[in-house]
Amino acid sequence: MSSLGMILLLISIILFGYWGSRRFKHLPTKRTGWSAIILLVLAFVIGGTSGNHSATKSASDQSSSKAELKDSSSSASSHRSHTKTTRRAKPSSTKKSSQSNHQDHTSVLNKLVSYTDKESAGPTGNYYWHVGKAHLTGFKSLGTSSPRFTADAEQRPAAARAKLTYQEYASSRGGRQGDPLEPYAWPSNNPIVAISYAATGRTYHGYLWNRSHSIGDSLLGAKSYTSVNNFTTGTRPQNVGADQDGGMRYGEETVENYWSDHPDTHQTVDYQTTPIYKGNESIPRGSLVDIKSSDGTINTEIAVINDAEGIKINYNTGANNAKPYHRSQATPYQHHSTTSSNQGYQDSTTHSQATTSGKWHVAPAGHVYVSKSNKYYTRVTNPQNYTKETKAQAKAAGATEALRGNEYAQP
Repeated sequence: MSSLGMILLLISIILFGYWGSRRFKHLPTKRTGWSAIILLVLAFVIGGTSGNHSATKSASDQSSSKAELKDSSSSASSHRSHTKTTRRAKPSSTKKSSQSNHQDHTSVLNKLVSYTDKESAGPTGNYYWHVGKAHLTGFKSLGTSSPRFTADAEQRPAAARAKLTYQEYASSRGGRQGDPLEPYAWPSNNPIVAISYAATGRTYHGYLWNRSHSIGDSLLGAKSYTSVNNFTTGTRPQNVGADQDGGMRYGEETVENYWSDHPDTHQTVDYQTTPIYKGNESIPRGSLVDIKSSDGTINTEIAVINDAEGIKINYNTGANNAKPYHRSQATPYQHHSTTSSNQGYQDSTTHSQATTSGKWHVAPAGHVYVSKSNKYYTRVTNPQNYTKETKAQAKAAGATEALRGNEYAQP
Protein backbone atom coordinates (compact mmCIF):
# COMPACT_ATOMS: atom_id res chain seq x y z
CA MET A 1 0.00 0.00 0.00
CA SER A 2 1.26 3.52 -0.83
CA SER A 3 1.97 6.29 1.69
CA LEU A 4 -1.20 8.16 0.68
CA GLY A 5 -3.30 5.07 1.25
CA MET A 6 -1.79 4.60 4.72
CA ILE A 7 -2.55 8.25 5.65
CA LEU A 8 -6.16 7.94 4.50
CA LEU A 9 -6.53 4.70 6.45
CA LEU A 10 -5.23 6.34 9.66
CA ILE A 11 -7.56 9.33 9.20
CA SER A 12 -10.52 7.05 8.64
CA ILE A 13 -9.68 5.12 11.85
CA ILE A 14 -9.44 8.35 13.82
CA LEU A 15 -12.77 9.53 12.40
CA PHE A 16 -14.36 6.20 13.29
CA GLY A 17 -13.09 6.60 16.83
CA TYR A 18 -14.40 10.19 17.04
CA TRP A 19 -17.74 9.10 15.53
CA GLY A 20 -18.07 6.25 18.04
CA SER A 21 -17.27 8.53 21.00
CA ARG A 22 -19.94 11.09 20.06
CA ARG A 23 -22.50 8.35 19.47
CA PHE A 24 -21.74 6.94 22.97
CA LYS A 25 -22.34 10.37 24.52
CA HIS A 26 -25.43 10.91 22.41
CA LEU A 27 -23.91 13.93 20.74
CA PRO A 28 -24.46 14.93 17.08
CA THR A 29 -22.01 13.16 14.71
CA LYS A 30 -22.32 15.67 11.77
CA ARG A 31 -21.75 12.93 9.13
CA THR A 32 -18.45 11.93 10.74
CA GLY A 33 -19.25 8.26 10.16
CA TRP A 34 -19.81 8.76 6.47
CA SER A 35 -16.56 10.65 6.13
CA ALA A 36 -14.70 7.85 7.87
CA ILE A 37 -16.26 5.24 5.56
CA ILE A 38 -15.39 7.28 2.43
CA LEU A 39 -11.78 7.76 3.56
CA LEU A 40 -11.53 4.05 4.38
CA VAL A 41 -12.79 3.11 0.92
CA LEU A 42 -10.37 5.60 -0.72
CA ALA A 43 -7.50 4.20 1.33
CA PHE A 44 -8.16 0.67 0.10
CA VAL A 45 -8.76 1.82 -3.50
CA ILE A 46 -5.49 3.77 -3.62
CA GLY A 47 -3.63 0.99 -1.84
CA GLY A 48 -4.99 -1.65 -4.23
CA THR A 49 -4.06 0.36 -7.32
CA SER A 50 -0.53 0.92 -6.03
CA GLY A 51 -0.17 -2.78 -5.25
CA ASN A 52 -1.28 -3.78 -8.72
CA HIS A 53 1.17 -1.31 -10.25
CA SER A 54 3.97 -2.64 -8.06
CA ALA A 55 3.10 -6.22 -8.92
CA THR A 56 2.96 -5.33 -12.60
CA LYS A 57 6.32 -3.59 -12.37
CA SER A 58 7.82 -6.54 -10.49
CA ALA A 59 6.51 -8.95 -13.07
CA SER A 60 7.82 -6.69 -15.82
CA ASP A 61 11.23 -6.48 -14.15
CA GLN A 62 11.31 -10.27 -13.77
CA SER A 63 10.32 -10.68 -17.40
CA SER A 64 12.99 -8.21 -18.45
CA SER A 65 15.57 -9.97 -16.32
CA LYS A 66 14.60 -13.29 -17.85
CA ALA A 67 14.85 -11.80 -21.30
CA GLU A 68 18.26 -10.34 -20.54
CA LEU A 69 19.37 -13.66 -19.12
CA LYS A 70 18.08 -15.42 -22.22
CA ASP A 71 19.80 -12.93 -24.51
CA SER A 72 23.00 -13.29 -22.52
CA SER A 73 22.75 -17.06 -22.65
CA SER A 74 21.98 -16.91 -26.37
CA SER A 75 24.92 -14.58 -26.96
CA ALA A 76 27.24 -16.81 -24.95
CA SER A 77 25.98 -19.85 -26.84
CA SER A 78 26.47 -18.03 -30.12
CA HIS A 79 30.00 -17.01 -29.06
CA ARG A 80 30.81 -20.59 -28.07
CA SER A 81 29.41 -21.81 -31.37
CA HIS A 82 31.43 -19.20 -33.29
CA THR A 83 34.57 -20.04 -31.32
CA LYS A 84 34.02 -23.74 -31.93
CA THR A 85 33.50 -23.12 -35.63
CA THR A 86 36.61 -20.92 -35.79
CA ARG A 87 38.68 -23.54 -33.99
CA ARG A 88 37.48 -26.18 -36.40
CA ALA A 89 38.15 -23.92 -39.36
CA LYS A 90 41.93 -24.04 -38.91
CA PRO A 91 42.42 -27.74 -39.61
CA SER A 92 39.82 -27.42 -42.35
CA SER A 93 41.97 -24.70 -43.94
CA THR A 94 45.05 -26.90 -43.63
CA LYS A 95 43.13 -29.79 -45.12
CA LYS A 96 41.99 -27.54 -47.96
CA SER A 97 45.59 -26.51 -48.64
CA SER A 98 46.68 -30.15 -48.63
CA GLN A 99 43.84 -31.04 -50.99
CA SER A 100 44.85 -28.14 -53.23
CA ASN A 101 48.44 -29.42 -53.42
CA HIS A 102 47.15 -32.91 -54.13
CA GLN A 103 44.93 -31.55 -56.91
CA ASP A 104 47.90 -29.61 -58.35
CA HIS A 105 49.99 -32.80 -58.38
CA THR A 106 47.14 -34.74 -59.97
CA SER A 107 46.74 -32.11 -62.68
CA VAL A 108 50.48 -32.13 -63.41
CA LEU A 109 50.58 -35.94 -63.38
CA ASN A 110 47.77 -36.10 -65.93
CA LYS A 111 49.71 -33.78 -68.23
CA LEU A 112 52.95 -35.67 -67.69
CA VAL A 113 51.28 -38.97 -68.55
CA SER A 114 49.81 -37.40 -71.68
CA TYR A 115 53.15 -35.97 -72.82
CA THR A 116 55.21 -39.07 -72.00
CA ASP A 117 52.71 -41.41 -73.66
CA LYS A 118 53.03 -39.27 -76.79
CA GLU A 119 56.87 -39.13 -76.49
CA SER A 120 56.54 -35.35 -76.46
CA ALA A 121 58.92 -32.58 -75.38
CA GLY A 122 55.95 -30.65 -73.99
CA PRO A 123 54.56 -27.18 -74.70
CA THR A 124 57.96 -25.46 -74.71
CA GLY A 125 59.68 -28.14 -76.78
CA ASN A 126 62.39 -28.15 -74.10
CA TYR A 127 61.05 -30.78 -71.66
CA TYR A 128 59.58 -28.39 -69.08
CA TRP A 129 56.76 -25.90 -68.60
CA HIS A 130 55.79 -23.30 -66.01
CA VAL A 131 52.93 -24.34 -63.70
CA GLY A 132 52.56 -21.21 -61.53
CA LYS A 133 53.80 -19.98 -58.17
CA ALA A 134 55.84 -22.17 -55.84
CA HIS A 135 54.10 -24.56 -53.42
CA LEU A 136 56.70 -25.30 -50.76
CA THR A 137 56.25 -27.62 -47.77
CA GLY A 138 58.44 -28.67 -44.85
CA PHE A 139 60.77 -25.65 -44.84
CA LYS A 140 59.95 -24.20 -41.39
CA SER A 141 62.38 -26.54 -39.63
CA LEU A 142 64.90 -26.69 -42.48
CA GLY A 143 68.23 -24.93 -41.99
CA THR A 144 70.68 -23.79 -44.65
CA SER A 145 73.11 -26.57 -43.77
CA SER A 146 70.60 -29.42 -43.64
CA PRO A 147 69.11 -30.49 -46.99
CA ARG A 148 66.47 -33.17 -46.69
CA PHE A 149 66.07 -36.06 -49.13
CA THR A 150 63.10 -38.38 -48.68
CA ALA A 151 61.66 -41.62 -50.05
CA ASP A 152 58.03 -42.65 -50.38
CA ALA A 153 56.36 -45.76 -48.94
CA GLU A 154 57.71 -47.82 -51.86
CA GLN A 155 61.25 -46.49 -51.25
CA ARG A 156 61.19 -44.48 -54.47
CA PRO A 157 62.90 -41.06 -54.36
CA ALA A 158 60.41 -38.48 -53.11
CA ALA A 159 60.69 -34.76 -52.23
CA ALA A 160 64.17 -33.28 -52.00
CA ARG A 161 64.40 -29.95 -50.15
CA ALA A 162 67.21 -27.50 -49.51
CA LYS A 163 67.55 -23.91 -48.34
CA LEU A 164 70.27 -22.76 -50.71
CA THR A 165 72.91 -20.09 -50.11
CA TYR A 166 75.21 -18.13 -52.38
CA GLN A 167 78.22 -19.62 -50.58
CA GLU A 168 77.25 -23.16 -51.63
CA TYR A 169 76.93 -22.01 -55.22
CA ALA A 170 80.27 -20.19 -55.11
CA SER A 171 82.11 -23.14 -53.59
CA SER A 172 80.78 -25.59 -56.20
CA ARG A 173 81.94 -23.57 -59.21
CA GLY A 174 84.91 -24.83 -61.16
CA GLY A 175 84.43 -28.56 -60.82
CA ARG A 176 82.15 -31.44 -59.97
CA GLN A 177 81.89 -32.08 -56.23
CA GLY A 178 81.22 -35.83 -56.31
CA ASP A 179 80.14 -38.86 -58.33
CA PRO A 180 76.45 -39.46 -59.16
CA LEU A 181 74.83 -42.21 -57.11
CA GLU A 182 72.86 -45.01 -58.71
CA PRO A 183 69.18 -44.15 -58.27
CA TYR A 184 66.22 -46.36 -57.54
CA ALA A 185 65.15 -48.47 -60.55
CA TRP A 186 68.37 -47.76 -62.47
CA PRO A 187 67.97 -49.88 -65.66
CA SER A 188 70.31 -52.83 -66.22
CA ASN A 189 70.67 -51.71 -69.84
CA ASN A 190 71.53 -48.13 -70.74
CA PRO A 191 71.68 -47.99 -74.55
CA ILE A 192 73.46 -45.44 -76.68
CA VAL A 193 70.71 -43.77 -78.69
CA ALA A 194 70.04 -40.99 -81.15
CA ILE A 195 67.41 -38.43 -80.06
CA SER A 196 66.36 -35.80 -82.58
CA TYR A 197 65.00 -32.60 -81.05
CA ALA A 198 62.24 -30.87 -82.99
CA ALA A 199 62.81 -27.57 -81.15
CA THR A 200 66.49 -27.24 -82.11
CA GLY A 201 66.86 -29.44 -85.17
CA ARG A 202 69.83 -31.14 -83.50
CA THR A 203 70.43 -34.78 -82.65
CA TYR A 204 71.87 -36.09 -79.44
CA HIS A 205 74.00 -39.24 -79.53
CA GLY A 206 74.71 -40.87 -76.22
CA TYR A 207 73.32 -42.78 -73.29
CA LEU A 208 69.54 -42.66 -72.88
CA TRP A 209 69.56 -42.65 -69.07
CA ASN A 210 71.24 -40.17 -66.71
CA ARG A 211 71.66 -40.30 -62.95
CA SER A 212 69.68 -37.12 -62.58
CA HIS A 213 70.04 -34.82 -59.56
CA SER A 214 66.85 -33.57 -57.92
CA ILE A 215 68.93 -30.71 -56.47
CA GLY A 216 72.01 -30.21 -58.58
CA ASP A 217 75.72 -30.08 -57.91
CA SER A 218 75.93 -26.46 -59.08
CA LEU A 219 73.48 -25.43 -56.34
CA LEU A 220 74.31 -27.69 -53.41
CA GLY A 221 77.86 -28.82 -54.08
CA ALA A 222 79.13 -31.91 -52.24
CA LYS A 223 75.91 -32.18 -50.19
CA SER A 224 74.04 -33.06 -53.37
CA TYR A 225 75.80 -36.46 -53.30
CA THR A 226 74.95 -37.45 -49.72
CA SER A 227 71.76 -39.39 -50.48
CA VAL A 228 70.61 -41.76 -53.19
CA ASN A 229 67.17 -40.15 -52.77
CA ASN A 230 68.56 -37.02 -54.44
CA PHE A 231 68.83 -38.94 -57.71
CA THR A 232 66.22 -40.27 -60.12
CA THR A 233 66.45 -42.33 -63.28
CA GLY A 234 66.01 -39.63 -65.89
CA THR A 235 66.40 -39.47 -69.64
CA ARG A 236 69.09 -37.24 -71.08
CA PRO A 237 66.51 -34.64 -72.25
CA GLN A 238 64.88 -34.74 -68.81
CA ASN A 239 68.25 -33.74 -67.41
CA VAL A 240 69.22 -30.92 -69.79
CA GLY A 241 66.38 -30.50 -72.29
CA ALA A 242 66.72 -30.12 -76.03
CA ASP A 243 69.25 -27.27 -75.91
CA GLN A 244 71.23 -28.06 -72.72
CA ASP A 245 69.28 -25.34 -70.88
CA GLY A 246 65.93 -27.12 -70.47
CA GLY A 247 64.59 -29.98 -68.38
CA MET A 248 65.99 -30.03 -64.84
CA ARG A 249 68.77 -27.73 -65.97
CA TYR A 250 66.26 -24.91 -66.44
CA GLY A 251 65.45 -24.82 -62.70
CA GLU A 252 69.14 -24.90 -61.79
CA GLU A 253 69.95 -22.04 -64.15
CA THR A 254 67.07 -20.01 -62.71
CA VAL A 255 68.85 -20.04 -59.34
CA GLU A 256 72.35 -19.69 -60.81
CA ASN A 257 71.25 -16.54 -62.66
CA TYR A 258 69.80 -15.20 -59.41
CA TRP A 259 73.13 -15.75 -57.61
CA SER A 260 74.97 -14.08 -60.50
CA ASP A 261 72.70 -11.05 -60.16
CA HIS A 262 73.09 -11.00 -56.35
CA PRO A 263 76.76 -11.84 -55.61
CA ASP A 264 77.63 -12.44 -51.94
CA THR A 265 73.99 -11.97 -50.96
CA HIS A 266 72.66 -13.16 -47.60
CA GLN A 267 69.32 -14.02 -49.22
CA THR A 268 68.41 -17.71 -49.45
CA VAL A 269 66.51 -19.79 -51.99
CA ASP A 270 64.06 -22.54 -51.02
CA TYR A 271 64.40 -25.32 -53.60
CA GLN A 272 62.13 -28.36 -53.68
CA THR A 273 61.96 -31.14 -56.26
CA THR A 274 59.21 -33.78 -56.15
CA PRO A 275 59.36 -36.75 -58.55
CA ILE A 276 55.90 -37.54 -59.94
CA TYR A 277 54.98 -41.19 -60.50
CA LYS A 278 52.03 -42.83 -62.19
CA GLY A 279 50.64 -45.40 -59.78
CA ASN A 280 53.25 -47.97 -58.77
CA GLU A 281 55.64 -47.29 -61.63
CA SER A 282 59.31 -47.31 -60.64
CA ILE A 283 60.53 -44.44 -62.82
CA PRO A 284 58.91 -40.99 -62.51
CA ARG A 285 57.02 -39.48 -65.43
CA GLY A 286 58.62 -36.18 -64.45
CA SER A 287 59.20 -33.84 -61.52
CA LEU A 288 57.79 -30.69 -59.96
CA VAL A 289 60.44 -28.12 -59.12
CA ASP A 290 59.40 -25.35 -56.70
CA ILE A 291 61.73 -22.38 -56.26
CA LYS A 292 61.30 -19.30 -54.07
CA SER A 293 63.92 -16.76 -53.02
CA SER A 294 63.65 -15.09 -49.61
CA ASP A 295 63.29 -11.66 -51.24
CA GLY A 296 60.49 -12.87 -53.53
CA THR A 297 62.43 -12.27 -56.75
CA ILE A 298 61.94 -15.94 -57.69
CA ASN A 299 58.59 -17.58 -57.03
CA THR A 300 57.87 -20.33 -59.53
CA GLU A 301 56.83 -23.94 -59.98
CA ILE A 302 58.20 -25.84 -62.99
CA ALA A 303 57.12 -29.23 -64.29
CA VAL A 304 59.87 -31.31 -65.96
CA ILE A 305 59.08 -34.13 -68.42
CA ASN A 306 60.95 -37.45 -68.21
CA ASP A 307 60.87 -38.91 -71.71
CA ALA A 308 62.61 -38.69 -75.08
CA GLU A 309 61.19 -37.76 -78.45
CA GLY A 310 60.63 -40.80 -80.64
CA ILE A 311 61.32 -43.35 -77.89
CA LYS A 312 58.66 -45.44 -76.14
CA ILE A 313 59.59 -46.09 -72.50
CA ASN A 314 58.37 -48.67 -70.00
CA TYR A 315 58.34 -46.71 -66.70
CA ASN A 316 58.46 -49.89 -64.61
CA THR A 317 61.62 -51.41 -66.07
CA GLY A 318 63.22 -48.71 -68.20
CA ALA A 319 62.88 -50.90 -71.29
CA ASN A 320 62.45 -48.91 -74.51
CA ASN A 321 62.16 -49.25 -78.28
CA ALA A 322 65.17 -47.06 -79.13
CA LYS A 323 67.23 -48.35 -82.03
CA PRO A 324 70.86 -49.09 -81.08
CA TYR A 325 73.27 -46.42 -82.18
CA HIS A 326 76.84 -47.36 -83.08
CA ARG A 327 79.78 -45.14 -82.27
CA SER A 328 81.13 -45.09 -85.83
CA GLN A 329 77.98 -43.32 -86.99
CA ALA A 330 78.56 -40.23 -84.85
CA THR A 331 79.32 -36.87 -86.47
CA PRO A 332 80.69 -33.64 -84.99
CA TYR A 333 78.53 -31.06 -83.18
CA GLN A 334 75.78 -33.42 -82.16
CA HIS A 335 74.75 -33.23 -78.53
CA HIS A 336 76.22 -35.64 -76.08
CA SER A 337 76.34 -36.11 -72.34
CA THR A 338 79.02 -34.68 -70.08
CA THR A 339 77.52 -35.19 -66.65
CA SER A 340 77.33 -38.90 -65.95
CA SER A 341 80.26 -41.15 -65.16
CA ASN A 342 79.18 -43.70 -67.77
CA GLN A 343 78.53 -41.18 -70.53
CA GLY A 344 81.19 -40.59 -73.20
CA TYR A 345 81.51 -39.07 -76.65
CA GLN A 346 81.24 -40.95 -79.91
CA ASP A 347 83.60 -39.34 -82.40
CA SER A 348 87.28 -38.51 -82.30
CA THR A 349 89.62 -36.35 -84.34
CA THR A 350 93.32 -35.79 -84.66
CA HIS A 351 94.72 -33.79 -81.78
CA SER A 352 98.19 -32.88 -83.03
CA GLN A 353 99.96 -29.79 -81.76
CA ALA A 354 98.21 -30.04 -78.39
CA THR A 355 100.44 -29.87 -75.33
CA THR A 356 100.11 -31.71 -72.05
CA SER A 357 100.23 -30.46 -68.49
CA GLY A 358 99.92 -33.32 -66.03
CA LYS A 359 96.70 -35.14 -66.90
CA TRP A 360 95.48 -32.25 -69.06
CA HIS A 361 95.68 -31.98 -72.85
CA VAL A 362 95.83 -28.25 -73.65
CA ALA A 363 94.49 -27.00 -76.99
CA PRO A 364 96.91 -25.00 -79.16
CA ALA A 365 96.55 -21.21 -79.30
CA GLY A 366 93.30 -20.19 -81.01
CA HIS A 367 91.86 -23.71 -80.76
CA VAL A 368 89.35 -25.34 -78.42
CA TYR A 369 87.96 -28.78 -77.65
CA VAL A 370 84.26 -28.97 -78.57
CA SER A 371 81.91 -31.38 -76.82
CA LYS A 372 78.87 -32.97 -78.37
CA SER A 373 76.79 -30.67 -76.19
CA ASN A 374 78.27 -27.81 -78.24
CA LYS A 375 80.34 -26.42 -75.37
CA TYR A 376 84.01 -25.72 -75.89
CA TYR A 377 86.95 -26.07 -73.47
CA THR A 378 90.64 -25.17 -73.56
CA ARG A 379 91.86 -28.33 -71.84
CA VAL A 380 90.54 -31.86 -71.37
CA THR A 381 91.73 -35.19 -69.99
CA ASN A 382 90.39 -37.37 -72.84
CA PRO A 383 90.85 -35.47 -76.11
CA GLN A 384 89.55 -38.39 -78.17
CA ASN A 385 86.06 -37.61 -76.80
CA TYR A 386 85.99 -34.12 -78.34
CA THR A 387 86.53 -32.39 -81.66
CA LYS A 388 89.40 -29.91 -81.91
CA GLU A 389 88.54 -26.79 -83.87
CA THR A 390 89.62 -23.20 -84.08
CA LYS A 391 87.60 -21.04 -81.75
CA ALA A 392 86.23 -19.14 -84.74
CA GLN A 393 85.02 -22.37 -86.38
CA ALA A 394 83.44 -23.54 -83.14
CA LYS A 395 81.54 -20.28 -82.68
CA ALA A 396 80.44 -20.27 -86.32
CA ALA A 397 78.97 -23.75 -85.80
CA GLY A 398 77.03 -22.50 -82.79
CA ALA A 399 79.27 -23.76 -79.98
CA THR A 400 79.47 -21.67 -76.79
CA GLU A 401 82.12 -21.44 -74.09
CA ALA A 402 81.52 -23.70 -71.11
CA LEU A 403 80.91 -21.70 -67.94
CA ARG A 404 81.77 -24.51 -65.56
CA GLY A 405 84.38 -27.24 -65.68
CA ASN A 406 84.68 -30.68 -64.18
CA GLU A 407 87.37 -33.27 -63.60
CA TYR A 408 87.43 -34.08 -67.33
CA ALA A 409 87.26 -30.64 -68.97
CA GLN A 410 87.99 -27.03 -68.04
CA PRO A 411 87.04 -23.75 -69.78
